[in-house]
Amino acid sequence: MKGHVWRPLYVIIALVVLILLFRAFYVPDDFGAQDRGYTFGYHRMSNEQEWKDYPAKYKDSAYCNECHDDKVAEVGAASHEMIPCENCHGAAFNHPDNPEKLVIDRSRDLCIRCHATLFMPSSDRNDIPGINPAEHNVGEECSDCHNPHNPSLEEM
Repeated sequence: MKGHVWRPLYVIIALVVLILLFRAFYVPDDFGAQDRGYTFGYHRMSNEQEWKDYPAKYKDSAYCNECHDDKVAEVGAASHEMIPCENCHGAAFNHPDNPEKLVIDRSRDLCIRCHATLFMPSSDRNDIPGINPAEHNVGEECSDCHNPHNPSLEEM
């Protein structure tokens, strides 16, 4: 073969060797799929304790129930029971001390994420009541008419 074929091949081989050398020095030995396979993806075993020690930003609805049992019960009796409180109220990290009151996302976009009419034949997504956001009360927030804790109740 002529030189014009070998030179690019040498460049490619050199790049592959450089990448492998870089990886050998840069990527820790304990990084990979480990013995549990690909279920948890690639991670570094020596990093697991760091993540366990990291404070959780999100709690669960049981945490909210400690002080807001009336609201959690209202949501539990309605169609939004499977949605964690923090989806609308934000992360409960350091709550109730800081912030004393969580910011509530009352935006229409939050509701539309689930309630825009979509056709998904292989999922339960079709069971969620949907609207056409371009036609249904355009320019208004959903919470102006619907109780977010129990959306089937109108608040008009």
